[in-house]
Amino acid sequence: MNARHARAWGSACTLLLLAACGGGGGGGGASFPLVGTPPASSGSGGSTGSSNAPPPVNQGKSGPKALVVEIDGLTHSALRDAMAQNKVPALQSLRVAPAWTGGANGTPSEQRTTDGPGWATLMTGTWAQRHGVRWDTADQRIDFKLAPSVFALARQNNKAAGYRTASVTSSPRYPLLLANEAGTVDSAIDCAGADACVTDRASQLIDAGYDLLVAQYGAPAAAAGNGLKSDAYQRSIADTAAGIGQLLARVAQRSANDPKEDWLVILTTGHGLDAFGSATGVQDNGNKTVFIASNKTLAALPGLGAAAPADATLLALAAAADIAPTVLRHLGALPAATDYRFAGQALQASTSLRSLAAKTGADKRSIELSWTLAGNTSAAVQVLRDGKVVATLPAGSTAYTDPIVAASDGLYAFQYTVVAGEASVALAAQISYVAPEAPVTLAPTLANGLVNYYPLDALPGVDTKNASTLAPWASDANGGSLVDDGYSAPYKAKALRVDSTVKNASGMAGYRLVQNNDVTTNAAVAAFTIGFWVRTDSTCSQGVSNGGTVIGNKNYTTGGNAGLAIGLFGSCEIRFNVGTGSARADSNGYSLSAGQWAYVAVVIDKAALTMRGYVMDPVRGVQTNSTAITTALVDKLGGLGNGLGLNEDGTGLYYQRESSSPRGAMDFNDFAIWNRALTSAELNSIFKSGQPLSTLP
Repeated sequence: MNARHARAWGSACTLLLLAACGGGGGGGGASFPLVGTPPASSGSGGSTGSSNAPPPVNQGKSGPKALVVEIDGLTHSALRDAMAQNKVPALQSLRVAPAWTGGANGTPSEQRTTDGPGWATLMTGTWAQRHGVRWDTADQRIDFKLAPSVFALARQNNKAAGYRTASVTSSPRYPLLLANEAGTVDSAIDCAGADACVTDRASQLIDAGYDLLVAQYGAPAAAAGNGLKSDAYQRSIADTAAGIGQLLARVAQRSANDPKEDWLVILTTGHGLDAFGSATGVQDNGNKTVFIASNKTLAALPGLGAAAPADATLLALAAAADIAPTVLRHLGALPAATDYRFAGQALQASTSLRSLAAKTGADKRSIELSWTLAGNTSAAVQVLRDGKVVATLPAGSTAYTDPIVAASDGLYAFQYTVVAGEASVALAAQISYVAPEAPVTLAPTLANGLVNYYPLDALPGVDTKNASTLAPWASDANGGSLVDDGYSAPYKAKALRVDSTVKNASGMAGYRLVQNNDVTTNAAVAAFTIGFWVRTDSTCSQGVSNGGTVIGNKNYTTGGNAGLAIGLFGSCEIRFNVGTGSARADSNGYSLSAGQWAYVAVVIDKAALTMRGYVMDPVRGVQTNSTAITTALVDKLGGLGNGLGLNEDGTGLYYQRESSSPRGAMDFNDFAIWNRALTSAELNSIFKSGQPLSTLP
């Protein structure tokens, strides 16, 4: 697009509610509702803004201002390498730290690590459970009632005449996210894929004295498909950095013109990429790792200059959700604790409040909150539920158990805010509540047809029915240990932790249960049930890539292989599977809560040709569904005939074959097999009572 066309588009796009501004052949990108009119373009070519000298006197007002630059496709490692090699001189003065996005795996905060959800988090400081954006499609909109944007909050708290906000975006999908939030962006420019237009128009808006500006670049994302080491990708980084350098120069000039004008500049990206330059949306470290770069020292931004962690310690760093409250604090627009809804904290705070998490108490009538503190921890800690203080804790406290009172069983949701000194963080929590007025006990019928039962409160594990054995797949790879279980007193005991990182030279790991009379193959058994309590690690780390095997008597490299398996996959999803070797049946979409005990059961009725899965979770409640199976599938239920693997499949070598699936620990408790189909009421009694089967008469 030549200079004449650039000027024409620059003026025209300010007059249209739906406009595309820029080049690259784009068209029809929706802009935000326009409250005012941005200045017309007067530059030319790909670096149009840089050809015009900034005005000698600042337009607009003095005071705090903010520029947020989001760069699609720029990974933290690529930026760090470019800075180390001095390939991005315009960015060398910025303070860069690794950060994370995507919410916490296996919790309600989890979201896809792709453009739409990532952008929504940057603009709202919340995860998908509040902002509501779960996909990258054009129909996605931020739920502005639950998650107002930084633009809305900045304008709400800065009512002075002349306060102006703006966005200049390369992707036409970006402005669509705020299409339902009217009147919060004074100037919204869709550059339709032209990053040069972003530089040009953002420069003009800076010169015009806008107070809050978001600029979004897309060239690195477009080039990443060539590979992260490709010349095209490296050029895109250099070119984008040069464009941002022009914005930084405009900011520096304004600060020189008026020392009272205080600018916060933040650079970031919406999500990470995998090793091939793709955004797969999954919860692995490559896709979750982003960065936060700033022109200011931010006391609560850890890891400056460091490489990103390759494990779950990434979540101890700053998060993408910290950016919105950081910007709003700088602008003097951060909401009070009673109205605080951000999943992140303002990074200027002298206190670092991280890893706020919630889990259901063992009594199923309380929510246990936990967090970490660093920096200044001298202030008392407050806990608010739905905007009201429910506890004031001593300085340095990092946990609180909130007793919940409700009239009846059911799913209940609450909004918590924890305040420690200058830091505040909010979290939406949910509980599958069991009312104390109607205590549930184990159904006495659970003793009927119980053919194998392992309390798993001692090692070696012993079948109280003396009808099976449980031992490591390999004697030289015993990854079993005892940990505290999830029961309430007086039933509190131990549980079996099976750690598949403990392996022998051939890679064999996990435990194996061998029945004397296998219910899967016994022709006299018309139906059977396998049920157990299971707990993942705190991030469901095994549920990524090709997933993990919770239990299985088959080669689980493919679900089509003969036998039965229950798998753990991305987003802490449980899947039930049976196969013949050439056909399969599956029941998918059940969710666990990471790090919490859930009861999992599979009921297979050979006669009625059904497989019903159950996942009973303390946060997500009871999930169940039935899938039809065939006589051919029934004939192959015995799998390899080697027994049932725990945290392994029927070979003991699943993780050795599927090397991209992380090894790790799964906890098991009260493992039982019945030679009949248990009813939903019987299984519910196990889940709600929290009693071990050993308490049955």
